[in-house]
Amino acid sequence: MVRTHAGAVRGRREDGLVVFRGIPFAEPPVGDARFAAPRPVTAWDGTRDAFAFGPPPPQESGFQGRTGVIDAPMGDDWLTVNVWTPDPDPAARRPVMVWIYGGAYKLGHSGSPGYDARRIARDGDLVVVTLNYRLGVEGFARIDGAPANRGLLDQVAALEWVGENIAAFGGDPGRVTVFGESAGAGSVASLLAMPSAAGLFGRAIAQSVPGPFFSDDLARDIAAAIAAEAGLRPTAADLSSVDPRRLTAVGEALGPKMREFEDRWGMVAHTLTAFSPVVDGEVLPTAPWQALAAGSARDVELIVGHTRNEYRLFAALGGQLGTVTDEQATAALRIFGPGPGSESGSESGFGADGERAYRAAFPDASPEELYEWVHSDAVFRMPSLRLAEAQIAGGGRAHVYELAWPAPAYGGALGACHGLDIPLLFGTFAADLGLMLFAGVGSSPEAEAVSSRFRTAWTAFATTGDPGWPAYDTERRPTQVFDTESVVTAYPHETSRRLWERHDFGALPLIDQSA
Repeated sequence: MVRTHAGAVRGRREDGLVVFRGIPFAEPPVGDARFAAPRPVTAWDGTRDAFAFGPPPPQESGFQGRTGVIDAPMGDDWLTVNVWTPDPDPAARRPVMVWIYGGAYKLGHSGSPGYDARRIARDGDLVVVTLNYRLGVEGFARIDGAPANRGLLDQVAALEWVGENIAAFGGDPGRVTVFGESAGAGSVASLLAMPSAAGLFGRAIAQSVPGPFFSDDLARDIAAAIAAEAGLRPTAADLSSVDPRRLTAVGEALGPKMREFEDRWGMVAHTLTAFSPVVDGEVLPTAPWQALAAGSARDVELIVGHTRNEYRLFAALGGQLGTVTDEQATAALRIFGPGPGSESGSESGFGADGERAYRAAFPDASPEELYEWVHSDAVFRMPSLRLAEAQIAGGGRAHVYELAWPAPAYGGALGACHGLDIPLLFGTFAADLGLMLFAGVGSSPEAEAVSSRFRTAWTAFATTGDPGWPAYDTERRPTQVFDTESVVTAYPHETSRRLWERHDFGALPLIDQSA
């Protein structure tokens, strides 16, 4: 039994750890709290059993190899945390790692089996916290009458809960590391730029940072299109008339139609999600790259990196492996390649310059290789690298990595694809994405070795600030490459780095139709 600020909770002993699940850190965001910033949880009497994960936040159906149907309790208490601790002794003062899941800002649940944190907590002898946050329309749509970035505000509230309560679970509130993948990494990048998150953590790990962040105008235009799917206005009052679990279908309905908005939304119309953090000027004053370069996180130690073949997962899920034509490659290069707008924050060249640049840089590449590389560079690899460079420019320290070890399923055809770092980090080879990436193969001594090195680097960083390889600098560019034989080398994608070095990652604009 552990006593939190709101009341006592009872956990269970499991595999040498004590685990607490489904502890509320904020009031359910329904009723008059719908679309509001998270509110402090109401205290309870007696001892609350913390044996089961809390209900998942409402979300869209399957994406990224996962399913939208989750085996978890139903209810409105979405905003909960889970804690794995070697011993809930307040005198222990162990390092704390706080996980933020990905899922395109529209899917995810901290109770997913792939996020079972027992191996991280046990191997690293530290406390691990996982959290839920609002997704999709509930968490990220830019609607009138509601604060922007409610999902990010939920994460801040969870980190505040950690600061107030984690000592009782054996953790040190002065040694907190946030870590996340994909949309979780975009969330970590956002937290590094948010004034409300300052001081809540001292270290951060961002795995595959997504590039798209929305300007306020763009986000409002997207929200209007989402609301129109239900014949509503993009206001908290209108959208509150729809049950949260039914509202997910409204966001989902826009997906197949996004390309119709290419002339207004640019590259966003060609991505898999209509949700991203919004640079609203208040909750998120500036995009992470600009904020870090200005020193917003200079006191936070950072690891940031990506997988080698980021986009190959999405190509596989879309049935595109081995089928990409030169026409498809040309379209992708023109949409996602850096072009004339690279110095103005447009995020996408959206024209022939991007195609010419890539074809000149990779003259022997096949259409499929060009298609994969420009998607990987634009959406994950270059945003991740540039976040490290921004941190250094702002006076901070960053360590850069790449995961190059290929997923063993399907004879290695998926390469080191997006999301492979999750089963490796958590050691969950038979859950969630692990079921796909290790299909028919499962764990192996080689996989376990890579997994152990990955996990050890993360927990060492959380404990000491040193992951085991040198900090990045813009001259030598030392990068830890995780593979069968892991090495530290110069950043391995120098050609791509040079193609993107003048590109200004930032808030994507609403394209002016009159221009």
